[in-house]
Amino acid sequence: MAKVYIDGSAGTTGLRIHERLAGRRDLTLLQLPEAERKNIQARSQALNEADVAFLCLPDEAAVEAVSLVHNERTVLIDTSTAHRVQAGWTYGFPELPGQRERIAASRRIANPGCFATSINLALIPLAAAGILPEEVT
Repeated sequence: MAKVYIDGSAGTTGLRIHERLAGRRDLTLLQLPEAERKNIQARSQALNEADVAFLCLPDEAAVEAVSLVHNERTVLIDTSTAHRVQAGWTYGFPELPGQRERIAASRRIANPGCFATSINLALIPLAAAGILPEEVT
């Protein structure tokens, strides 16, 4: 059974992800007690125990969280802006050509923001139809 940890589970994004995953029977949500959620050692242990970890943190804290992972196994999905254009991170927008396969093979996924998502969802079909040049997307 897959283990999932949400670092930053007290914030809006973390709460929403938790709501979506809480009822699933095919995974285990790793949770820290409230008193431990900012404890570096406890967070590091949870991040390294997880198969998938969502980083629902401000940029600086997301960078710190990545430094706490000491294995190649844990898949990180960063919801901050810290890693969106960083080398070694896959841009998590599966609607882009070939991106779904890249995401599936990646261990480090940077979640796109809401503005990027909205404009890409509008422009990609227009480019695919030849209405806009592909360089725009």
